[in-house]
Amino acid sequence: MLRRMQLVTAVSLILSLALNANAAIGPIGNMYTLNEVVSPDGFTRSAAVSGQSATVGTIPGVLVRGWKGDNFQLNLVNGLTDTTMLKSTSIHWHGFFQKGSSWADGPAFVTQCPIAAGDSFFFNVPDQAGTFWYHSHLSTQYCDGLRGAFVVYDRDDPHRSLYDVDNAGTVITLEDWYHIVAPQNAAIPTPDSTLINGKGRYAGGPTAPLSIINVRRNRRYRMRLVSLSCDPNWTFSIDDHTMTIIEVDAVNVEPLTVDSIQIFAGQRYSFVLHANQPVNNYWIRANPNLGTTGFAGGINSAILRYRGAANADPTTSATTSTSPLLETDLVPLENPGAPGVHTPGAADININLAMAFDFVNFELTINGQPFHPPTAPVLLQILSGATSAASLLPAGSIYELQPNKVVELSIPALAIGGPHPFHLHGHTFDVVRSAGSSTYNFANPIRRDVVNTGTAATDNDTIRFVTDNPGPWFLHCHIDWHLEIGLAVVFAEDAPTVYTDDDPPAAWDALCPIYDDLTDEEKGGLIPERR
Repeated sequence: MLRRMQLVTAVSLILSLALNANAAIGPIGNMYTLNEVVSPDGFTRSAAVSGQSATVGTIPGVLVRGWKGDNFQLNLVNGLTDTTMLKSTSIHWHGFFQKGSSWADGPAFVTQCPIAAGDSFFFNVPDQAGTFWYHSHLSTQYCDGLRGAFVVYDRDDPHRSLYDVDNAGTVITLEDWYHIVAPQNAAIPTPDSTLINGKGRYAGGPTAPLSIINVRRNRRYRMRLVSLSCDPNWTFSIDDHTMTIIEVDAVNVEPLTVDSIQIFAGQRYSFVLHANQPVNNYWIRANPNLGTTGFAGGINSAILRYRGAANADPTTSATTSTSPLLETDLVPLENPGAPGVHTPGAADININLAMAFDFVNFELTINGQPFHPPTAPVLLQILSGATSAASLLPAGSIYELQPNKVVELSIPALAIGGPHPFHLHGHTFDVVRSAGSSTYNFANPIRRDVVNTGTAATDNDTIRFVTDNPGPWFLHCHIDWHLEIGLAVVFAEDAPTVYTDDDPPAAWDALCPIYDDLTDEEKGGLIPERR
């Protein structure tokens, strides 16, 4: 019987969503994790998925949605049973700041212990608007399917006049897919296929169905493009159409029209698609940077279908991009400008994060130290009285940040395994120097929560943010295989305030004792004996 762990909070009025009728949950309800046998690309395997019921899950996971101002309260009910994959779990609500509630951020062994199979945990998700996503943040579990989109609509959206349609049918997810479960796969495996809205094909495989996005001619659609990637980045385009970007990682931006978007793991873009071409079928293309590239046989593809077009594959052709997205062309719509003195290295706190690959131990390091998850979550350590970097574990991977300071992080590129997309929990940041550029822009840099660090020896990605959100916040490569072998640090931001002010619910306190009592079989991820 499921152990119900209850968090007492104020319950907001559930506002009706005059939206597409696709399956979704939110702002209040249960999200179930379970194992399903799936074949999204024609290859059949068991997966870890999420759903709105205890018996049916999907690839990608169930859409979470609501309106700005809703008090999202999501009860995660863990029904995972397949011992070949991890059975415990923990969910991160990517892009939400969790201000004053770092205990609900989700990364296992940073802000909480995992949720055991057969248990549940109530997450409180704060008030923001934009395009987000959620995923398991326990080891490489989300590579087995536990990931999905999360959309918060804004009645006061400043770009509302630019589009006619924005609903569940205009969410576009990109995933890499593997035919071997993560615990038994190679340390850094190559994807077998890519999925667009949960469907795809693999080289040499069957002609599996592709996703279809339906439009009506002359309507304008707000498409929400979400990378649920474990590894690859994609070059995304739609034949014979341009895309006007209006949002980046839940930050509204000045409209920017492009014909292709390079999107990295964890990133999101809203763009307006004007369906102004002749009634027809058009290829949607998402070419990955690794695995099987190209579009032969319909791989890495989906279909944009105009109302009235034939039920057939497109015959359109790809063209060379003439106006690709450049990160340096993106400008925030509201409050542009980086904090602090507008000189490189002149922030209150300046930290260089040098990545390297340790060939002997097969680990990725930052400033010489790989991140190894501690036995006790960092937040639990802080709440137990350890508030300095010297007293927090894992040693060498914790950086102490004082409150109300401007922080500048410099992340020189590492070509091995690159480009590496870095995500900071608890904040957005201003990208004052982007990969591929030697110019610093403090006046109006893009503000986001995942940034590509590039591959060139001259790349030195530089970001700034203000320490206005106490908590232990993870900074890590969002290539999940790289995080698993060490590419992360934790910022202990204003730890004394966390110690005195944070008040996790009793349900949070119970997570570690329950998890610590599990056997290896109950934790899952068992590798069969080799004979």
